[in-house]
Amino acid sequence: MHGQATTTGGHNSEAPDMTDLTAMLTALRRPKILVRAARAGLADYRRDRDLKRLIRGSAGGAQAALGSLLAEEHHLDEARTAGDATYSIQRHVAVLTAVLAEVRLAPNPA
Repeated sequence: MHGQATTTGGHNSEAPDMTDLTAMLTALRRPKILVRAARAGLADYRRDRDLKRLIRGSAGGAQAALGSLLAEEHHLDEARTAGDATYSIQRHVAVLTAVLAEVRLAPNPA
């Protein structure tokens, strides 16, 4: 795989601990072009509109939304790397965009 980028950013009913989210975000490695597309999408991101489409059910706070989004992004990346015919790059970019936006909204760990 060509250049990898780190984005600074399973579905649980409870919000994951912020340190767990930080560790997951730090370990996230994706192709640079995917991350660039997600960053470009930040300008048009609207939480009230986009989270409804990306997360089934209530989004809750930024921390809870991040847990759900990261689980979805993990599934999308598995489909991408496996060459799955059902993989949607549009959805992957949208989910990564939401992850980046929600990281900005999440409280900073103490």
